[in-house]
Amino acid sequence: MAKTILAVDDSSSLRQMVAFSLKAAGYLVVEAVDGQDGLEKAKLQSVDLVLTDQNMPRMDGLQLIKLLRELPTYQKTPILMLTTESSDEMKAKGRAAGANGWLVKPFDPQRLIEVVKKVIG
Repeated sequence: MAKTILAVDDSSSLRQMVAFSLKAAGYLVVEAVDGQDGLEKAKLQSVDLVLTDQNMPRMDGLQLIKLLRELPTYQKTPILMLTTESSDEMKAKGRAAGANGWLVKPFDPQRLIEVVKKVIG
């Protein structure tokens, strides 16, 4: 059965590019427009991986990760941050919140697929 990935980003063009790349590799994709939307969608259905941006309206990526980690269903689910933020300080905050990895935008679709395959197969 295909693995499901939740892609959370306030940029529709970036979400579409992520979704297109992942679907082409055989994954199912659920899209969310910001952290709040992502949290609501994550509660409605369980996913195998969460890809989230950091800077979004209503709720940012770090807050989303913290809240997901409080849910029993998402304590072990891999969460990757896909963001323009690449400072060591931000990566440390991401790890502290519960992120498993980091991809910097602009991302290479091939690299995204490689990382996702490593994380969830």
